[in-house]
Amino acid sequence: MPPPITATELRSNVYRILDEVLETGVVQEVTRGGSKLLIVPATPRLRDLKNRPKRDGLNCTIDELVATSWEKEWNPDS
Repeated sequence: MPPPITATELRSNVYRILDEVLETGVVQEVTRGGSKLLIVPATPRLRDLKNRPKRDGLNCTIDELVATSWEKEWNPDS
């Protein structure tokens, strides 16, 4: 997280700061009168998922995985 900024700094650079939060997905902390506020994107950025480690072990394509039915294996009473 970047260092906190004051409300005055936010006012001076509001559009740049908002664009940066939206572009990077990184939360920005703002301090005002001893209180802390956070500027947070409402939806996560998908590109953040690209840096996650790949998992081995799926022996199917994504389409096959999406089409998989678990109805036979799922038992709500267990």
